[in-house]
Amino acid sequence: MIEIKNVTKKYGKKTAISNITFNIDNGEIFAFIGHNGAGKTTLIKAMVGIHDFNEGEIIINGTSIKDDPVACKRELAYVPDNPELYENLKAIDYINFVCDMYDVDYETRAKNIKKYADLFEIEDVLNNPISSFSHGMKQKVALTAALVHDPKVLIMDEPFVGLDPKAVFKIKQMMAEMVKEGKIIFFSTHILDVAEKLCSRVAIIKNGKLIKVGSMKEIKGDESLEAVFMEMEEE
Repeated sequence: MIEIKNVTKKYGKKTAISNITFNIDNGEIFAFIGHNGAGKTTLIKAMVGIHDFNEGEIIINGTSIKDDPVACKRELAYVPDNPELYENLKAIDYINFVCDMYDVDYETRAKNIKKYADLFEIEDVLNNPISSFSHGMKQKVALTAALVHDPKVLIMDEPFVGLDPKAVFKIKQMMAEMVKEGKIIFFSTHILDVAEKLCSRVAIIKNGKLIKVGSMKEIKGDESLEAVFMEMEEE
């Protein structure tokens, strides 16, 4: 479970997110939506231990991200919207580097690298330098590297940006497999129809404040998620 309790983050005098509170249960795909600049990435970076925050608490499977960030990071994987990889490395070297950081044994890493490289169809380019890849290919390498240590929590910021339809379908397959195993998937997106079809719960943020949180059915009722979101944006 992820528990986000009254989290506030300020940049100087500006409050980026204010008093954010919600929980994410095991086995859930949870969507986090809002306009550009609403505070989505700020909260995500706080959840994964990149940004500190001024008030509140974030608990990852019983452990505070403030008290023991390393233990929390071992539980999760994070894929940013713009993957910043070591471009001078070959893809396989970067993935093995991540495996080393997470102490993934050689048998497990070989199995998982093959599994996800096959899934995302990058097995033929693993020995190519990352600098030669398109944004979509870098995203696939980042996803493979994120998944090889078998995280219990997967946090993604705009995971579908720059990916072709086949790759998006493959990510959906991967998500379905993970939640069947009781894992958590939390992601931000602007592609609301995908969120509506995939997610069991959703949170909507506007100007740094949580507007709504609940099951997809509770949030959208008989309307589409897109219609509900647009109504909130116009308020």
